[in-house]
Amino acid sequence: MPFATEIHPAPGTLADSAADLVAIPVRTDSDGPVAVTTGTGWSPEALDTRLPAPFADLIAHYELTGKPGETATFPADLGRGLVRLALLGTGAGVPDDLRAAGAALARLAKGRERAAIAAPSLAEEGQTGRDAALAAFAEGALLASYTFSMKSAEKGPRPVPAIDLVADDDGTAADPVRRGTALARATALARDLINTPSLEKDPAWLAGRAEEIGTEAGLDVEVWDEERLEREGFGAIIAVGQGSVRPPRMVKLSYRPENPTSHVVLVGKGITFDTGGLQIKPTDNMMLMKTDMSGSAVVLGVVSALAELGARASVTGLIPLAENSVSGSAQRPSDVITTYNGRTVEVLNTDAEGRLVMADAMAYAVEELDADTIVDVATLTGAAKLALGTQTGALFSTDDALAEALAAAGRASGEELWRMPLVEEYRDTLDSPVADLANIGTTTDYGHPGATEAALFLREFAGGLPWAHLDIAGPGRATGDDGFITKGGTGFSTRLLLRWLTATP
Repeated sequence: MPFATEIHPAPGTLADSAADLVAIPVRTDSDGPVAVTTGTGWSPEALDTRLPAPFADLIAHYELTGKPGETATFPADLGRGLVRLALLGTGAGVPDDLRAAGAALARLAKGRERAAIAAPSLAEEGQTGRDAALAAFAEGALLASYTFSMKSAEKGPRPVPAIDLVADDDGTAADPVRRGTALARATALARDLINTPSLEKDPAWLAGRAEEIGTEAGLDVEVWDEERLEREGFGAIIAVGQGSVRPPRMVKLSYRPENPTSHVVLVGKGITFDTGGLQIKPTDNMMLMKTDMSGSAVVLGVVSALAELGARASVTGLIPLAENSVSGSAQRPSDVITTYNGRTVEVLNTDAEGRLVMADAMAYAVEELDADTIVDVATLTGAAKLALGTQTGALFSTDDALAEALAAAGRASGEELWRMPLVEEYRDTLDSPVADLANIGTTTDYGHPGATEAALFLREFAGGLPWAHLDIAGPGRATGDDGFITKGGTGFSTRLLLRWLTATP
């Protein structure tokens, strides 16, 4: 759904603004919290006279610390009648702090007609990372205003239609705002796809949306239906999808800039609903399973924005799509399936299906796409969520430089990754007596290292290329609103991957 809020770089100062909510940043300082009035059009002394009390007294009264996202509001007459004035914590003014501040302002402004803040007060000219800070502010404000609803009538305050970033300069805020908007829009696209109910979102529907998104973004798009998948040997995708009356698909989206620097393949898990198969999930777990295609949504969000953000690498997005259902035709525990590269897999758990469809896509990337790097994204294991909770994604990789680049992009995006070990001693647990591999560990000698076992299984299909696996089972879903996160699918790692890809030399 399009954002209801727009971020507008606006000429002038806050003294000229017609907003009915005006924000003044409160930044942390070595001497304590301080209001930043740069770009307001008033001196601090002149502005103090328009307030119920001087800034220092108001900060003390509301016990503000300048913590990012902290707010206090009160009425003030800024020269054109009463408006709501907000003191808004912006921390040290670094991107993470301003992302939180933007989200707080958007949530505070719900039900208002317009909000405004002075861009120079957020990130002054000459400040290191000014553009990154302004982009992060726009990201936070837009993502916090994101909504997804299928209600017949909406109730409650609506997102503010406009937030003005006021700056009496040459419009240098426009480019970072445009970049922040592109990053937020890509994430919102991923969230929309994740939040769509599976009644509508079957593999054919999602493949159709991928065609629309790819065409609009100027990408080459190719779709495999179930007959072509079977004919060309995508045995794992076929096996996972065979229990559903809604057959599987695979989508390839290709972004090719002039003189590309490298070729990156992104693989996104696309299980449009996961019952667990014959080894069926408990009811509470199954309630969340419309979101089990989050990896595919992230890949679609990423490739939709590559051209706008000027990515220099060639990028191929591969999206294997299947519904893991229960029926007489569903795959059974102990079935042996043949993957795209000819390797056989014994299916010991029908609820470990995401790694199967991804194995086919990764094998295809290795054999057919001449990739330099493979990165996969998936809501893959409950074990990753148990290990890292809901704020941090698990990162596994065979390449130290790739792992650090992804982790750095995560830090810049506020989407933290924690690198997990590919413990070689666990590899033997994937051996099967009847096939090349089993899809889960066959022994309990090392406990149940589920996230690592899954990563080791996927590594078998990376062909020795530099490879990274993002298990986003924890941060990929949210049970409530918090900062720039909204309840439902989060689109976690969309902005991370875009930052990484647009920084790839």
